[in-house]
Amino acid sequence: MCIAYTLTPRLRVFLKDPLGVLIEGPPHETMTKFAVLLGAERPVDVISVGDVVTQNLHAWGVNPLLSVIDNVSLRDNILLPQPPVEKTLYAKNPSGGITLQAILAIKAALRSGLHTHIVVEGEEDLLTLIAVLYAPLNAFIVYGQPYCGIVVVKATSEKKAQIKELLNEMKISKS
Repeated sequence: MCIAYTLTPRLRVFLKDPLGVLIEGPPHETMTKFAVLLGAERPVDVISVGDVVTQNLHAWGVNPLLSVIDNVSLRDNILLPQPPVEKTLYAKNPSGGITLQAILAIKAALRSGLHTHIVVEGEEDLLTLIAVLYAPLNAFIVYGQPYCGIVVVKATSEKKAQIKELLNEMKISKS
């Protein structure tokens, strides 16, 4: 497994804060507020990272172009029913790292334009950074903020530049 990036201690703390707009509350509140935001902003695509947020989006009729899941929520193995998709990809990605395999899977899924799930063996959290980096401009990347709600990141040029800076700060692995 070729690890492209490794989380630094500073970024481990920094990334606990939302990368975008935090919508607080239980799922019925966050999804209602998200629906309003969708109507107002009309993003080109929606991408989800995380099992519970992906399940909630689908339950509310929002079918993300790309969903990145690992069948784990808050360190508990879960197997939420996943709606049918056009394509399923698999990638390995360890906790605290980002693999080249996961990066390539996200890029391929977004290029395909097909409704895709990437099932990660390991942890998907840091793949939010890669999703933002390679998402089309003005897409929404949505992920869960544990015990708070959901975070919506709009893929803008400025946000992509911020993500590049964060990745540049990460230790680049050679293995």
